[in-house]
Amino acid sequence: MKIEKYNQRLLAVLGTVGVIFLIVALIAFISITIMEHRRYDDDVETGILSDEKIEELQKENKREQVISYENPRLIDTLNSVYIIPVSHKTLNEQEDISGLLNLNKSSSSYKPSDTRYSRQYYGAFNNLIVYNPKNGMNKKLFDKRVNFNLIKTEYFEDDILLLMNVSEKDTYKDGVINLKDFKSLYVYSLTKKELKKVGIEGMDVFNFKFLNNEKNLTIQFGVDKNKDGQFEEYNEPTLIKRFDFNSGKLTDIIDEKISSELQKTLEGTKK
Repeated sequence: MKIEKYNQRLLAVLGTVGVIFLIVALIAFISITIMEHRRYDDDVETGILSDEKIEELQKENKREQVISYENPRLIDTLNSVYIIPVSHKTLNEQEDISGLLNLNKSSSSYKPSDTRYSRQYYGAFNNLIVYNPKNGMNKKLFDKRVNFNLIKTEYFEDDILLLMNVSEKDTYKDGVINLKDFKSLYVYSLTKKELKKVGIEGMDVFNFKFLNNEKNLTIQFGVDKNKDGQFEEYNEPTLIKRFDFNSGKLTDIIDEKISSELQKTLEGTKK
């Protein structure tokens, strides 16, 4: 009898501990999920200010965002070429444009961190600098206001390509230029030192993929069916095109006849 009572109590204690453990694990999982979601939202919302907002600030000789440099990342070991992503910070309070940026040059020597094995870099960027410490060369890629969150490097025998999915206009009209707005693909050749833009007016570059052993790409474009200035991947369609790297031309992969037949089959108008 005593053994039975002991076993019952032991089972009750173990059951209680198990329930507590599950509750703690569930709370931790929910907290991590919320933090990741907030972090993603923050990344999206930390875009650069829209042109309209900039005009308002300039009338008052004010600024609300300042540039901020990321650590250099080694992308070409043989020639010691680095990229330096340029990000931005939104100030707690607006300040006069004539004021100092407080971006003082350091007198100490600095060695860039070696991340030669990295292939993708994430952040909230508004420009990119190609830097060669051997000859002191540094080149910025954009002469206009842009926003992007990914720098992808692709290595070929004769070249290294940098790819960025870039927003340039506040198409969603929410006051900032960020990942909610339409994006174009920019491709920079380290060998040719050329920057190419790939995009279709009124559409969003949703995804891209290199064809096997080629510099040519397949690109998914998001179609803004409801004309709200934002591509919504869950209920708006994509079309796919081929980008020829050398000619810079975009061509259809699926011909119009097949697309029409597929649509008619889906909607049931083709029996």
